[in-house]
Amino acid sequence: MTTAQQYFSHRLAFETDPSDVYAAQRAGDDLVLVDVRGDDAWAQGRITGALHMPYRQIAERAPLEIPRGRPVVVYCWSPGCNAGQKGALAFASLGYEVREMIGGYEYWVREGQPYENDNGPCERVFDPTVMVVRR
Repeated sequence: MTTAQQYFSHRLAFETDPSDVYAAQRAGDDLVLVDVRGDDAWAQGRITGALHMPYRQIAERAPLEIPRGRPVVVYCWSPGCNAGQKGALAFASLGYEVREMIGGYEYWVREGQPYENDNGPCERVFDPTVMVVRR
């Protein structure tokens, strides 16, 4: 295997993206999607069905709330936020199978996947700058 093959294979083992997570949810995969952002961000908007567990609380809460054999996918705000990486590291340190959803909440919403806030479901918007919009 070339160095490039090793590198990209390694990345794909620990990263996923919004489209793949949504497809996995629709297929009934038994993953736990975890929003690792703070309370204000969670209240403003989150992925429908996600569990809220700020990354600083993972070491304490995860063993009580998520069975260790269940795959975990973490996300934060956007590609400009490293809370997802901090959350993934915390889960990995506890022995969980974990992946980071690159693009975070921002790209989930921009791709038109279901999201909500404290007032309920939000209107799905499909951003043509990040995806092909079929009409």
